[in-house]
Amino acid sequence: RAAAAAAGAAAGKSVEQEEAAFERPYGGAVDSERLHIYAFNHTVRRNRTEGVRVAVNVSAAAREAPVLVVVRQEEAVLSFQVPLILRGLFQRKYRYEAVGRTLCQPPAQNESEVQFFYVDVSTLSPANVSYQLLVTRVESFVLGTHQPLDFTATAAQPQYFKYEFPEELDSVIVKVTSATVFPCSVISIQDILCPVYDLDNNVAFIGMYQTMTKKAAITVQKKDFPSHSFYVVVVVKTEDQACGGALHYYPFSEDEPVDQGSRQKALNVVVSPAITSQAYVSGTLFCLGIFLSFYVVTLLIACWGAWRQRRKRAMGLLAPVETPRTDTARLLGDSGVTPDPFLGRPPYSTYGYGSFDNASTVSTENVSDSLLSTEASYGYADRSLENLVGRPRLDSLSSVEEDDYDTLTDIDSDKNVIRTKQYLYVADLARKDKRVLRKKYQIYFWNIATIAVFYALPVIQLVITYQTVVNVTGNQDICYYNFLCAHPLGNLSAFNNIISNLGYILLGLLFLIIILQREISYNGALMRNDTQALECGIPKHFGLFYAMGTALMMEGILSACYHVCPNYTNFQFDTSFMYMIAGLCMLKLYQKRHPDINASAYSAYACLAVVIFFSVVGVVFGKGNTAFWVIFSIIHIVSTLLLSTQLYYMGRWRLGEFWPPLPWAFLATPSYMLLSERELNLPTSPAPSFLPS
Repeated sequence: RAAAAAAGAAAGKSVEQEEAAFERPYGGAVDSERLHIYAFNHTVRRNRTEGVRVAVNVSAAAREAPVLVVVRQEEAVLSFQVPLILRGLFQRKYRYEAVGRTLCQPPAQNESEVQFFYVDVSTLSPANVSYQLLVTRVESFVLGTHQPLDFTATAAQPQYFKYEFPEELDSVIVKVTSATVFPCSVISIQDILCPVYDLDNNVAFIGMYQTMTKKAAITVQKKDFPSHSFYVVVVVKTEDQACGGALHYYPFSEDEPVDQGSRQKALNVVVSPAITSQAYVSGTLFCLGIFLSFYVVTLLIACWGAWRQRRKRAMGLLAPVETPRTDTARLLGDSGVTPDPFLGRPPYSTYGYGSFDNASTVSTENVSDSLLSTEASYGYADRSLENLVGRPRLDSLSSVEEDDYDTLTDIDSDKNVIRTKQYLYVADLARKDKRVLRKKYQIYFWNIATIAVFYALPVIQLVITYQTVVNVTGNQDICYYNFLCAHPLGNLSAFNNIISNLGYILLGLLFLIIILQREISYNGALMRNDTQALECGIPKHFGLFYAMGTALMMEGILSACYHVCPNYTNFQFDTSFMYMIAGLCMLKLYQKRHPDINASAYSAYACLAVVIFFSVVGVVFGKGNTAFWVIFSIIHIVSTLLLSTQLYYMGRWRLGEFWPPLPWAFLATPSYMLLSERELNLPTSPAPSFLPS
């Protein structure tokens, strides 16, 4: 006391110091010549932490010269002015004439000891400034597990509480709720250090924090806090824009702070145990087991199918593999009966026009006469002989160019004749060389593999940077999680959101394995000259299937990357390969009904790139923008109608040549992506299988 009086005398001030007590209000007036000091003492115990709160109010006359309040403790100093001026966006200033702060409590060195602290009240105003001082104890300063606590907070009267980890818990979830959306508030988790940053302008300095309207949750792990305890800080913001609210009117013409009133918010906080490490392991293994069960089922089905084949061969139920009787054999004078529905004989299901037996090596000169006579009955006299001579299906793919073979335009007249058959199948329209189409569909796989590499690498780098920024700054507003359900593991903030995408990768890999097995089986059947593989159904091409499986795996990888730190700027990571999968499935379905008509890989991926571009534009500019959605809807509807018409009348009508009289009646049907059965007079029974057997 003597030292304080001597210091005040040396400064030319009158110092008034008195012993003060908790829960008792003190009033007075200070000016530039007078300083008031209040001395408090209280008993602290090592096994019990008691909070202390200091509240100061001033009169409106103190706006020009605020009152300075300094709280001196043994290991910390807290100072603030009243009225308190806090800044918002665009240098807006807000004034609060009632300020309340909680003192940082240093740990007790002994089982029980008496600690002193002093509250100094001063001002530089030449006139008297009245104030009210109240120091109280915070009885519920230490939070308990599963013990909810109700309290109120304002921008100038923040609140914080202490939580200590029990021995049996390694992580907890701090959940804060409120019945009102606004005012916007901030929840912060800070280590037991002094000072505690509990104002809107400094709450983001240390620890983890996130903004909230009605609900917030933060998962806290014991390993992150050496003292095995932490502070839960609740701050009400000066403005609501951080929570999606509107900025209130601010009189920029005056350089005066705005009095916001109370901006009070009622909240509830409760600390609950998070899931244990055993739950992490069991949940991950269960998820992995579910998807691996598909592998087991697939393996069992494959073994069962192989066993059935061996059993049929052992019992002599499978017919011997023979080279089918084709046009070439008939042209060479084979005495076999030619199947012909017009002659009263049953049609041969694998009948093909202009196809030769792979074993035949006859020259074109030897068969020209017989060929012309045969073509006359089917109207093929106008087709060149070199286009009718079939090539073996398993020849080398080198030096194969699509321009060397018939295109859709070249065989237009041929196609019109085929459509007059009594029993018409989709396989009858497969006129192009199989090797050309196989090479064409293989480009789908190599293109999507290249796209995946160049797309995934920067995505992975970006999300790792996002997660690092979140861990270093503690700003959990960077990533949008369901924080109540986000379970961290290591440096990942939401491990469960990432592991849930494992199914895409595992099932996509299983799909690729199945396709690889089917392709090996099919090629083996071709090598054995199997009748069904050579002549039945449309040609089998596996490039699109490989592309679909790769897209499914990449969807899992990129979705996991997106869920590392989901936010407004990387939403397209989760959706890009969804569009890829949908587009490739449409192309495969279309190819099953149109074996010779399909888009090239380059044009298909270019169209998908346009779709992804519009999806990104919609995310960036579509929020609350009515004009954007009107323009987009018009473009989408017109493009869909034109593309649908083009696909439906493929080969019968070209975009720009003429307009069909009534295309819209056909587009109203959901099957506009498929070949018109009415146009082709196709039977419905011999539909091709989705995967080659």
